[in-house]
Amino acid sequence: MTTKVPMTITGAERLRSELKTLKSQTRPEIVAAIAEARSHGDLKENAEYHAAREQQSFVEGRINEIEHKLSYAQIIDVSQLPRSGKVVFGVTVELIDIDSNEESRYQIVGEDEADIKSGRISVNSPIARALLGKEEGDEVQVDVPSGVKNLEIAEILYL
Repeated sequence: MTTKVPMTITGAERLRSELKTLKSQTRPEIVAAIAEARSHGDLKENAEYHAAREQQSFVEGRINEIEHKLSYAQIIDVSQLPRSGKVVFGVTVELIDIDSNEESRYQIVGEDEADIKSGRISVNSPIARALLGKEEGDEVQVDVPSGVKNLEIAEILYL
């Protein structure tokens, strides 16, 4: 049995958009490419045909994967979350590295939405796991590949 997977509204919209593009644009383009390659004759040694079939297989797999993820998604509207003052899925957290005084900001999102360059970390990442349930002003220690980070929660934002 598959359990529900948390996802923000933005993450679900991105997946739906990708799914729509794959179904309405990419899939028909591949079908046309396969038809074109078939018209060139012998399929055994037709590299265009084999490349198009491989691309078709990848796209169909991605379509199935997205449909599966969306069917098990628990979509969370961050703006509707109760302002409990605790770090929960979907919130944006401003952190201060106690050792270096460096500031950072992360939104805690689902696995498929994570993008560290955009400031979105997976709810299953070490930092997010250490922060969940904590409040502003709390200090946490996080085991990261480079060692231990000592972080202070400066602010919790419900964006």
